[in-house]
Amino acid sequence: MSAETDTSGTMNLTHHFLIAMPGMQDEMFGRSVVYVCEHSEKGALGIIINKPSDITMGKLFDKVDLPLRREDLELEPVFQGGPVHTERGFVLHDRIVIESGAVDESAYSATLTIPGGLEMTTSRDVLEALSTGAGPHRVLVSLGYSTWGEGQLESEITENAWLTVHADAGVIFDTPVAERYDTALALLGVQPWALSAAAGRA
Repeated sequence: MSAETDTSGTMNLTHHFLIAMPGMQDEMFGRSVVYVCEHSEKGALGIIINKPSDITMGKLFDKVDLPLRREDLELEPVFQGGPVHTERGFVLHDRIVIESGAVDESAYSATLTIPGGLEMTTSRDVLEALSTGAGPHRVLVSLGYSTWGEGQLESEITENAWLTVHADAGVIFDTPVAERYDTALALLGVQPWALSAAAGRA
């Protein structure tokens, strides 16, 4: 298990992957890879990156009355990011900084800057940028997100529900969806067949 601790000794899994152990039977989280956008003593927030919905980016843009002038994104799936706020869009993307702006000022109005070089934007302006053919080069759009309350994620990790590893943006943006679970495991040097479905104690 790879986890970072901050100066207070608290576990910090921001910019990490959570990889579901085989014993997880939950329909949403079974065989899932979750990218953790934010983690503190108050809880955690993440996006599932390997559960595509039946909605394409093209259909999503039709629904929000925007054209999509990015042929590379037209047929890309919109993901099921988690069970919370499934009616809202969350856009994971490469960092875009306004050159003339303040230090670390994002190009979009509602953006969480994630240490490690990624951002998560919830405001419509990122979709408007994509609709013009501009916007971030690499994006993953989800409906909904995943959240854990204070101490909940730490407890689940102790119970062997999740493996954790430092995130690799290439898995999010460049790896075929069907290969993301195995590729995330490979970051730990683990093969899927080597995992027991039982949550044993090491």
